[in-house]
Amino acid sequence: MSQAAVAFLKNQFVERDGQETQFFAGVWGIFGHGNVAGIGQALRQQSGLRYYLCRNEQAMTHTAIAYGKMKNRLQTLVCTTSIGPGATNMVTGAACATINRIPLLLMPGDIFARRNVAPVLQQLESEHTQDIAVNDVFKPVSRYWDRINRADQLPHSLVEAMRVLTSPANTGCVTLAMPQDVQTEACEYPAALFEKRVWTIPRTLADRALLQRAAGWIRSAKTPLIIAGGGVQYSEAYQALARFAAQTGIAVTETQAGKGSLPYDHPQQLGAMGVTGTPGANLMAREADLVIGVGTRYSDFTTASKTAFQNPNVRFINLNVFEMDAYKHSGIPLTGDARVGLEELAAAVGDYHVPPEYATCVAAHRARWEAEVDRLHALSCDGSMVQSEVVGVMERAMGPKDVILNAAGSLPGDIHKMWRTRDPKGYHMEYGYSTMGYEIAGGLGVKMADPSREVYVMVGDGSYQMMSSEIATSIQEGLKLNIVVLDNHGFSSIGGLSQAVGCQGFGTDYKVRGANGELSGEYVPVDFEKNAASFGAVTVRVRNRKELEAALARAKGENRTTVIVTEVAKEIRVPGYESWWDVPVAEVSEMDSVRAAREKYEKAVKAERLFL
Repeated sequence: MSQAAVAFLKNQFVERDGQETQFFAGVWGIFGHGNVAGIGQALRQQSGLRYYLCRNEQAMTHTAIAYGKMKNRLQTLVCTTSIGPGATNMVTGAACATINRIPLLLMPGDIFARRNVAPVLQQLESEHTQDIAVNDVFKPVSRYWDRINRADQLPHSLVEAMRVLTSPANTGCVTLAMPQDVQTEACEYPAALFEKRVWTIPRTLADRALLQRAAGWIRSAKTPLIIAGGGVQYSEAYQALARFAAQTGIAVTETQAGKGSLPYDHPQQLGAMGVTGTPGANLMAREADLVIGVGTRYSDFTTASKTAFQNPNVRFINLNVFEMDAYKHSGIPLTGDARVGLEELAAAVGDYHVPPEYATCVAAHRARWEAEVDRLHALSCDGSMVQSEVVGVMERAMGPKDVILNAAGSLPGDIHKMWRTRDPKGYHMEYGYSTMGYEIAGGLGVKMADPSREVYVMVGDGSYQMMSSEIATSIQEGLKLNIVVLDNHGFSSIGGLSQAVGCQGFGTDYKVRGANGELSGEYVPVDFEKNAASFGAVTVRVRNRKELEAALARAKGENRTTVIVTEVAKEIRVPGYESWWDVPVAEVSEMDSVRAAREKYEKAVKAERLFL
């Protein structure tokens, strides 16, 4: 059965716009008693799917997700593990893939289907049913889930798995739980199962009547605004968006997944939108009478917890391949592909163009923001660097096609605001799930997807300590990464949030336990250089801008992963701009700081709107 599964996977291809691609680029795995004799033997025996060995099961899912994202969902990787903890280590990755709508195929081992030797090692027993295993935890975070209890069930599940994985609307994690005994069983399969199969990725057209209605709304708009989401990236709608924005003069803002949809110097580019947005984007959103969402799911960070759009007459047009997102905010649901949808809208609106005063306002916002970014890049602090200063040094050092990658902490907000994107794939952020530990493993996936690019991973010390082991995997595979570790001795992002809700940074500093019984002593000494060097990386510690510039120049010349470590000042932050995020504050408290925060919260929450 396992041999049949591997033979099937290597013959799956996708086609879009006349270009054909092998869908599975390889298999990541760690073997145990739940998959070594089945899938492990099949991979050892058959060629056509390269096997990759990682250090952590969660990490390999992040690598696969980053690879699929970089490939615009036209290619992905398989992840296989043994039963038990090896399998459940992948749950975070499953959620990450499904929330971000990236294709990911998991094939975890499972308990004996025949049950006679139960309970087997790592089996979850239940007094209520025999039909349960730890792999059931994947059900809520998978787009498709199945347990192959009989070898002859395999063809039906494989075809359904491919249907979901190649769907532009419903893709995400697919979990096929593989009982260890069934994996090794022989079965007669039809020869057609192993023939080359090409799955067409369609470019769905929106409804004609709704398209004309949307065009009418655009022609009557005085202060419209475009929000570009990940759908622009996945449909490769960059040029269509650039032409539509130039034709109409409508300003474009970008979500985390959509950043890079337009180059930073495009005249209609206002930059990041929402909680981590620029002042111009958020001020224009506040006054917008029409919001055109292209490939966005309107997360709370994008909508500033439903406070971003304050025009009482604001309306929405939602161009999205996923029907649920197209219907959000009671907008006109243009359910279709972003690229062809923008092309059709451009034709339908004709010679419409925004008023002259609107264009003047956009230009002024752009100029002010460029000056603000320069100011943030120039910030400095005695004794350590400033996070925005590090971002500025890296931006200047990187080439136009190099990739900056991050996922969690305060860095996503800072980079989203400040990064001057020049290439659609130059900015890689996992922020749908904001997964700590994604960074280094994700860097591997990006480098695998396009070895010609230099990949720069920015990671905080908290996230680094969660999953630094994949540095060894980068050495093993010859996948050179440039990793910059920003050491602020704890969880800086949540520390700031904790202060904002009146909790005074509780539980966010890496300090030893003090005499008072609390974590109030000295900072825990962690030598990141020695840690990274132990995995085989080139390492260097820097203390100022000049040393960081030299270290980045040196890293470019290295042929293996380089880790650059610098301390950053925790309390010098990039401000929020004209935006707010709903994080509820305790309604009653004995702490003055909490009561003060609650008072501010009760005022701010009143700005939240319902779009019915």
